[in-house]
Amino acid sequence: MDVLNLELARARQRVKRAETSLNHAKEMLDAECGVGINLALCSRIRSEKQRVAEARKRLMKIASTASA
Repeated sequence: MDVLNLELARARQRVKRAETSLNHAKEMLDAECGVGINLALCSRIRSEKQRVAEARKRLMKIASTASA
């Protein structure tokens, strides 16, 4: 059971880090640094959104295992 709790904590941490990184990229985009930088930030935001979705999916998978 302790291993499962550790995995849940790690998954929650992954989600939080991915969300923080995504929010940071969005804030940078709002700063309007120029077209080239904005294009790079848009790409980063897309990849961060994917990271958040994958982290949440993993968290839900672990959580469903814990409750079973």
